[in-house]
Amino acid sequence: MPADPRPAQRMAAVILGIALALLALWMLQSFLAALVWALVIAVATWPLYRRFHRRAPGDEQRRALPALLFTLLVALILVLPLGVGAVEVGRETFQLVHRAAEATAMGLPAPEWLTRLPLIGDRLGEWWSANLATPGKARDILHNFNDNLVLMWARSLGAAVVHRVILFFFTLLTLFFLFRDGEKLGGEIAGLAERLLGERGRRLGAQLIVAVRATVNGLVLVGLGEGLAWGIACLIAGVPHPAMVGALSGLLAIIPFGMPLAIFAVAGVMLAGGQITWAIALTVYGLLVVFIADHLVRPALISGAARLPFLWVLLGLLGGLETFGLLGLFLGPAVLAALMALWRDWVAPEEA
Repeated sequence: MPADPRPAQRMAAVILGIALALLALWMLQSFLAALVWALVIAVATWPLYRRFHRRAPGDEQRRALPALLFTLLVALILVLPLGVGAVEVGRETFQLVHRAAEATAMGLPAPEWLTRLPLIGDRLGEWWSANLATPGKARDILHNFNDNLVLMWARSLGAAVVHRVILFFFTLLTLFFLFRDGEKLGGEIAGLAERLLGERGRRLGAQLIVAVRATVNGLVLVGLGEGLAWGIACLIAGVPHPAMVGALSGLLAIIPFGMPLAIFAVAGVMLAGGQITWAIALTVYGLLVVFIADHLVRPALISGAARLPFLWVLLGLLGGLETFGLLGLFLGPAVLAALMALWRDWVAPEEA
């Protein structure tokens, strides 16, 4: 009786599938970041999208139009703050270059606070007077900063901007299809996971989704809240450009331990301007906001929903950031949440 060829055929199909998947990953390696970003955004915003539109099954147009509108809404939310920030940074850069040109030609007087610095204030004041306060003297210091260097920097910056714009377009395009076909795709993935791993696969997928959403809430929303609270404080204290300071601080607050950099930078500016009381008050207030956000709100959102200990959340954030960059802030806790879910299944399968 001939041997059953089906096991060999299934093995060949698995090997072929793995080989094709590896080949696809190799071909799409330049766009993997855009695809993963789209997946993270889709998972995080899916409950909002479901409320945005209750689509009827099988109606292609009623699936496409809400997906398109919601994708444009997400793009607007992402692009508008970045666009305003880019315009503000460009304006500040132009003013800085203009002041540098004036200082090169006419000299730049030393600020009053420079000589008041302890230990090194007198020496810095003498160096400033000898090199920057004398008209034309700054050219000797900036002799390597020539037109060719500026041109090379502008070209590299332009190429990086074009590359990011292309990736952003592919992210939005992928996001549109994920919104349009998300339920079907999610069902197929859940079915495949259940076929491969049984009921454990479905639970694992649900744990990954919860971890991604909890991380987005804990990082992005809390970080933006920190930026808003800090921007209001800067407005009250009279810090220059409080809106831009708050926006940049909110972006820094998304990264663990990034908010203190903004706090000490603003405090340094206030201290340099002689506003010692405001510098101390802003530092105390900012560190209090960071303490509440990082030690109370953020761990409760991430570890509570993803069922991860705080140490694992911190390791996932820092390890993911080091390995995958900014995207790793969301992938790291999700990976550790999946590992923790498997561990609980292995050590206590009857309770899972």
